[in-house]
Amino acid sequence: MNIQTNKTRTWMEDGNGVTVALLDHPEVRPGVVNLVHTEVDPAMGGRGLAGELTRAVAERLRAEGLRAELSCSYSVRWFARHPEYADVLADPEAEARRAQEYGGPACGLRWG
Repeated sequence: MNIQTNKTRTWMEDGNGVTVALLDHPEVRPGVVNLVHTEVDPAMGGRGLAGELTRAVAERLRAEGLRAELSCSYSVRWFARHPEYADVLADPEAEARRAQEYGGPACGLRWG
């Protein structure tokens, strides 16, 4: 799989260049992006692609000195399970509270 990124989206392509997973992250103010939506092709589900994308975005944000807010339920859960990336969050305490309160299904249920 090949991970691609631009200013507002990170996505994963298969060997044929077909997008199989994506994470939308528009900039909401200078230096801060909002991870708003994660989606994986159902045929590729269960392979950890959403986690790979989220880790790639977190690493890129860290490298570029940017911070993240989380609207995507998958991202909320991922960051709660990966406290080593708390430095990437604009407000780690608020995101921790959101993770504790969240009880619904994760993003990524739609495709196409």
